[in-house]
This record gives sequence, structure tokens and C-alpha cells, in this order.
Amino acid sequence: MKFGHTRVSTREQDLALQQDALHAVNCEQIFEEKLSGTSKARPQLQKLLEQLREGDVIVVWKLDRLARSLRDLVSLVQQIQAKGAALLSLKDQIDTTSAQGKFTFHIFAALSEFERDIIRERTKDAFKNKVAECRRDDPF
Repeated sequence: MKFGHTRVSTREQDLALQQDALHAVNCEQIFEEKLSGTSKARPQLQKLLEQLREGDVIVVWKLDRLARSLRDLVSLVQQIQAKGAALLSLKDQIDTTSAQGKFTFHIFAALSEFERDIIRERTKDAFKNKVAECRRDDPF
């Protein structure tokens, strides 16, 4: 089954552009949310993920309508793939039903992991520098 997911950040914004694109690719059911992407509570997305079965495809207009960050996107796609389903982003041309789409997504995932590692290293370095600075300033 082909599921669509739309999201806008405020109740005043219109879902029509996203809905039209999803209808054009024959989505059978569309889950709509009007809330900030920073909100962790995404009830319609959760309903969609719970309904996924092997062979299903989630279609979104753009990846930023689905995930808050690259890390969030990687986590979501892992959940989707664990159920044997796939993701199709119309504007970003990501299609995990194809080998090329899976490859592209794995590059994103690797970049996300690299980014986390760099942040972790910088945090450790900053902490070590702060400790060394405190030791130099310690009068005892």
C-alpha cells in the first residue's frame, strides 16, 4: 500500500500543495499533521508507522516534512525498513525501493553518524581543555 504523509508547522498553513503531489502518485491513504517539526509527539506519523506492513511505501513531498533532523530521518527510515517498507521523497528524489535510493540514503546515514562522532570529539576536547584550565588556576 502507498501511504502519504504531510506536515505543516502551524494550523494556518495549507497542506494542499503536499496533498496534490501525493494524490498525483496515487497514495491510498494520507496522514496529515499540523504541528511544529520540533514536536516529538507526532500522532499521525505514529499511526502511519504502526500500520506499515512489508511492501508498503511512505511517500512524502520533501524529507523535511517527515523528519526534524538528519538523525531523526535516519532513525525513521530504519524503523520503516525494519518493517520491510520503503520511503519515497518526491522533491528530494530519494526512493528506498531502488538500489540507488538505498545507496543515497546510506550516504546520508553515514554523514549523520560522522556528524555525531565529530560533535562527541569536540565535546570531549572542550571538557579536557576546561579541566586543564581549572587545574592551572587551582591555588592549592
